[in-house]
Formats: sequence, C-alpha cells, structure tokens
Amino acid sequence: MKRIAAAALVVLTWPALSQKPSSMPGTKSPDPTLATETAANPFFENWTGPHGMPPFERIKPEHFLPAFQKAVAERKTEVSAITKNKKAPAFANTIEALENGGSLLSKVSDVFSTLTGAETNDALQKIAKDVSPMLSALRDDILLDEALFARVKAVYAKRDSLKLTVEEKKLLEETWKDFVRGGANLGPEQKKRFREINQELATLGLKFSDNVLKETNSYRLVIEKKEDLAGLPENSIAQAADAAKAAKMEGKWVFTLQAPSIWPFLSFAENRGLRQQILTAYTTRGDHGDESDNKKILSRIAALRAERAKLLGYKTHADFVLEENMAKTPARVSELLGNLWTPALAVARQEAASLNEAIKASGGSFALEPWDWRFYTEKVRKERYDLSDAELRPYFPLERVREGAFLTANKLYGITFTERPDLPKYHPEVRTFEVKDADGTHLAIFTVDYHPRPGKRGGAWCGRLRSGWVKDGKSIRPIVTNVANFTRGTGETPALLSLEEVNTLFHEFGHALHGILSKVRYRSMGRTPRDFVELPSQIMENWALAPEVLKTYARHWKTGEPIPAALVDKIRKSETFNQGFQTVEYLSAAYLDMDWHTLTEPREHDAAAFEKASLQKIGLIPEIVVRYRSPYFNHIFGPGGGYSAGYYSYIWSEVLDADAFGAFTEKGIFDPATAKSFRTNILEKGGTEEAMTLFKKFRGREPVVEPLLIRRGLAQPKQASAN
Repeated sequence: MKRIAAAALVVLTWPALSQKPSSMPGTKSPDPTLATETAANPFFENWTGPHGMPPFERIKPEHFLPAFQKAVAERKTEVSAITKNKKAPAFANTIEALENGGSLLSKVSDVFSTLTGAETNDALQKIAKDVSPMLSALRDDILLDEALFARVKAVYAKRDSLKLTVEEKKLLEETWKDFVRGGANLGPEQKKRFREINQELATLGLKFSDNVLKETNSYRLVIEKKEDLAGLPENSIAQAADAAKAAKMEGKWVFTLQAPSIWPFLSFAENRGLRQQILTAYTTRGDHGDESDNKKILSRIAALRAERAKLLGYKTHADFVLEENMAKTPARVSELLGNLWTPALAVARQEAASLNEAIKASGGSFALEPWDWRFYTEKVRKERYDLSDAELRPYFPLERVREGAFLTANKLYGITFTERPDLPKYHPEVRTFEVKDADGTHLAIFTVDYHPRPGKRGGAWCGRLRSGWVKDGKSIRPIVTNVANFTRGTGETPALLSLEEVNTLFHEFGHALHGILSKVRYRSMGRTPRDFVELPSQIMENWALAPEVLKTYARHWKTGEPIPAALVDKIRKSETFNQGFQTVEYLSAAYLDMDWHTLTEPREHDAAAFEKASLQKIGLIPEIVVRYRSPYFNHIFGPGGGYSAGYYSYIWSEVLDADAFGAFTEKGIFDPATAKSFRTNILEKGGTEEAMTLFKKFRGREPVVEPLLIRRGLAQPKQASAN
C-alpha cells in the first residue's frame, strides 16, 4: 500500500545566505502611502508571546509588502557591512556573518509562504507577484556581489588550515557552492543575462501555480439525479451534498477536483460517462488554450533553465540540479528509473488485462480506459481480497490516526505532544501542539491543518513558521507545519480517512519529525539533498499499518472496537495489489520531468507534442495517465521549481527507506538502539554532512534496491540456499 509522491514538500529550511523562497522577492522603493501600515506593522516587533508564535490575529495582507521592503533593505545593509569590514576575511566575520543575517526576511517569508500555500486570497497573490521578483533580485545581488565573493573565496582558499567543526566546514563548502552556482564566476554580460533569467523565472513560476489553483477551483461536477450517485460511498455523497449547499445549490450534489472528492468518485461511481468527464477535467487543467493555459509558460521555464545551466557551464539543468543531490548525474537517475520501469510496466500490463477481464465479467463491451482503472481496480480488490475502501474508513477517524502518529513518535523517540489551543493560528481549523523531549525539554511547536479550502493549494506538505538554529549561543526551536487536503467529516460523522490518506498523514508527519528533532547550529544546515529529504517521511509510512501500531489507533469511530485482525490480514495480503499502476503512473512523471530538464538547447517546444513524445518513448500504456501532466506539474514548474529534475527523488528516497526500515525489522520496529541511531544520525543532523555519509552511519553500508523491488511486488525474495 506504499504511496509514492502524492504529496509535495515545502522545504523546511532555506539558507540564510540566499533566502530561496517560493513565492516572494524584490527591489522596490518603499511606498509612502504604506507609512501608516508600517508604523503598526507586527513584523517590526519582537513576538514575545509563548514560543514566539506569529500574532496571526494582527497580521494583515497590507503588512507584507512594507515588511519585505524593510527586510530586503536590512539584508543589503548586513551584506554591505561584511564587504566593508577592514579586517581580513575570516570564517566568523564573513561566512558566519552572512549565514546569521536575514532574520527579518526569514520571519516575514516564513509566514507569507505558509499563508500563500494554505490560506491565500487575491490580496496575497497580488503581493506575491511583486515580492517574487524582489527576492529573486536580492538573491542575485548577494551572490553576484564581487566584493562579497572575494571574501568568501579568501576564506574558502584557506579552508584546510582552519580548525573548523564538521558543521562549520560544511557551511563553508555550501556557501562557496552557492556563490559559484549563483553566477559569481560569470562575466559582466553573462551576469546581466543571468539576472534577467532569474527574474523571468520567478514571475513565470508564480503565474503557473496561480493558473493551476484557478483551474482546480473553477471546476464543479453538478449532479441533479440521485441515480447518478450509484456506487458512491455514503460519506462521498454527504460531502457532495455539503458542497452543493455551500454553493447555494441545495438538493444537488457537487464534486470537485480536490483529492477527497475526485478520487472516491473515480473509484466508485458507476456512471462511466461522469467518470470520464471529471477525469478529463482533472487531466486537462492548464491545457485549454485560454488565459489560464500553462503550456507556453512551462515551455519557456524549461528553456530558461536550460539557458541558465549553459551559462553556468553545465550541459543541462538536470546536471546543474543533480550535482547537489545524492544521484549526482542524469545517468544515475536514468539507471534507477530503468531498473524499476521494466518490471513495473510488465506488472501494469498484467493488471490492465485483469481489469479488462473484470469489465467483460460485469457485462461491459468496452475496453479499459483511464477513467475505468480505479473503478474496476476496486471491484477486483473486493473480489480478490474482500477488501473495500468503505469497509476500512470507519476504522480511521482522523483524530485517532493523528494520535497514532504521535504515539509512534513517542514510542520511538520518547517525545510528547500537548495541544496548545491558546496559541495564535492562521485559520480556525488549525490545531497546535507543543512538542517536548523525554526529559521535558521544549523541542518545537507543531501545527496541523488537514482539510481542503478554496484558498489552499492541492496536495499535502510540510513547512515551517520558524527554522531551528542557534543564535548567540541560544537554541531557537522550530515551528513546524503539516498541511493536507483530507476528507472532511459530514454531519455527526467525523473525518474518516482512506488508506492513502492514512499513509499521507504519517508521511508528512515524518517530514515534521525531521524538523522537530533537528539539532543544527546554522539555519541553512537544515537543507538536505532533494533525494534524501524524503527518507524521514517515507520511512514513517512503514509504521502506519504495522499491526502493533494499528491496534493503538485503528478503532471504529462509532463503537470504539479495534480493527479486526481479519481486516488487517486483508490489508497485508493486498499490499502489492495495483503496484504496477501506482509505480508506472509515478515513474512516467519522473521520466517527463527529466526529459524537460535534460534539454541541451535553450529553445521553447510545443509542450503537448513534447509530452506526447516523452511518454511514447518509454512506452506508457494508454490505459494509464501520467501522474502529473506538464500543464499542472506544480512540483517542477511552480514557484521555485523545487522538484525540477528531482521528481525521481521520491523513489530514490524509497530505496533508502525500504533498506533503512530493514534495520528496524531486523531488531524490532521499536528497538530503542535502532531508533536512537536513526534519530542521531539522520533526523538531528539535517545537511551537516553528506547524505550518503549519514545513511552509512545508520545502516553501516550504502543502500541497495532489492528491498524496494520486493516490497512493491516487482521482484521475488531470493531463496536461501540449502546447505
């Protein structure tokens, strides 16, 4: 039942040096008309409330632009002070000084990115359009500052003679790389073009994301006849009735492209025409040739990235990105994807044949289409394992699942979660918890925001309202957020989760633990390679359905009865069911990402033709739609493009996770020594050492792919030879 990449991650930490936000940046002169707002701006105060939580009740949209303007000015002043320092360049007065600055910028950016992801509105989106190029320009101003680079270069040149700790040495190396990769070695004309590219990319990524959100929110499937609801679970029908009521369409049913609405509809609705209609709407977002069409935008983004990579001396954007990841080269990514694609596609073909048989058996005279896959998969699952989503959901009330995740973390690491309803929140649905270590020490504040709203982008992610680091010898503990779009409750029925949603909750909680338990000295050392950052999240999914964990939280929402052992056994037996589909759907998106970002020439392409050729090349069968088509592939074309040339990282991390979890299964999934080793070698370390070094410290060797293939049912375990 392993879920691949249904969620997106908001990276927990940005380097204080470069401040790489997703939806902000700029160089505007302060607007005098904003003087009144500035005078009472909460961002210009010390937040003295409990644990430094942002005072959301006082923060208004009009506070952000002046706050960003002041933060940018302060950052420039800090950089100027470093370059004008008469003392010889040293680690403390150059590298640390650069790293430890930007406090106001981090403060404003963290709140702004949280709101633009989880609770945006027209005002915030308009501000983002001003701020995004502003912060992009600031990043370029810093990384292309010749005097500043000269000081960084001087410190880096004598790195071997400096008595630095492991973390200090890593900070120096990463700072040097940030400058070089940020264009510091380019000539004057190249720098000018480099800045232009970054400015345009900042604007385009934001426009792409706004279009996806608009397209997602604008679609409604309105059902007027009750017979068109045939096959749907009661909770899906009730949610659709609530949605209709909210839209002033009482007596009808409204289905949307939000995950809790569309996926149950595709899995259970007997009306094939309506299944086709809603899936077509989903897969053509950003592809209608209108003002929200993303094809030209994404093609321009890919071309600009290719041009920027060439400027920096790289063959492709993928080469530029992967240099910083565990994979290192496009060839290694291709090797991994190829090792998985061939067996996965073979299994998917077998699954398609089974589904076609199911169609015939039920009297259908048509061939399997993408809008049929989930529907007939549920029928085959029910027939083969006597297991259905409707049967499982009553045992997964949201609050109990969340508590199960908390209890798992407590048993592994000794930490506790206490709700703090007194702390400020950006929306009434947010729940806030204080996290303490086994000895009672405060570790973090953790917030959860689990249900879809019009102002929230799709998917699930982990973010932050404050990084964890050490300032002036004092430990600043993080404020970590989990955001999702889970099924809502209806009437007196609480939110009941699907198996996939249960896995997603544990997944994002794993990301949260990575931030909560972090013990880095420098903010930017919280960064980890994109293909390593998913390890802490994906490994947590292994505990979600472990029998000893299930019994702690999987109880019927009405009766309180624990999930029956027979039902757990059915889940176990069905774990490799439909894995061909899930793996192929995901891998095809990873291939598409790599094709867009291994372009060697910076020219724009016909996006539709390019995508079609990419998917034909790998032999994607027509019954399966790539998980993310290019026009709504926010992971790679949205603000910041965090997963560009990196969508493969979920499966790379799953190789790590399958192998790493083996260390737990060998000694018991709650073995104290193994849990302590994972905490101290992985969760606490951030990016203070090379990712492979950290993995080897935990596992004792480099990872191997076999455990993943076996877990997905794509290979058989090797039989022990008889002596």
